[in-house]
Amino acid sequence: MTDDAYLVLLDGTAANLGVPPSAVGELACMDTPAVQGWLGAQGITAASPRLRLLPPEETSAVPEEAERLPVPLSDDELSRVRNGSAPPSIARLEEELLAYRSCADGRDALLTRAFAAGVPAHRIAELTGEDLTAVKAAGSR
Repeated sequence: MTDDAYLVLLDGTAANLGVPPSAVGELACMDTPAVQGWLGAQGITAASPRLRLLPPEETSAVPEEAERLPVPLSDDELSRVRNGSAPPSIARLEEELLAYRSCADGRDALLTRAFAAGVPAHRIAELTGEDLTAVKAAGSR
């Protein structure tokens, strides 16, 4: 397995690998001279139906003869590529997990602010759905 994501030109049955770059939104790498030069050398545009973007874990499935270019992706971009290449049921669950993570970020700081403002532990537990014992533990830090 490689740590690089790849832009790949695919034909035939391999064309179901990865995702079209346009399906995952803006990608910083698509505007780089390296990618623009590679696309030009291949005689295609970023909208080509043959162009696919693969996360690192899928690159071993790329046919040996396929033209490919390693591309740098941010963590957010890579997450969108992985989500876009997952089956729809998995993609929906991944979106829910990301939403959960964004809601859970700052949990302890929020609980601390609530205690500092004078909100009682039982009310914090009621409003957040957190276990009262966990709320009290967070308040004692």
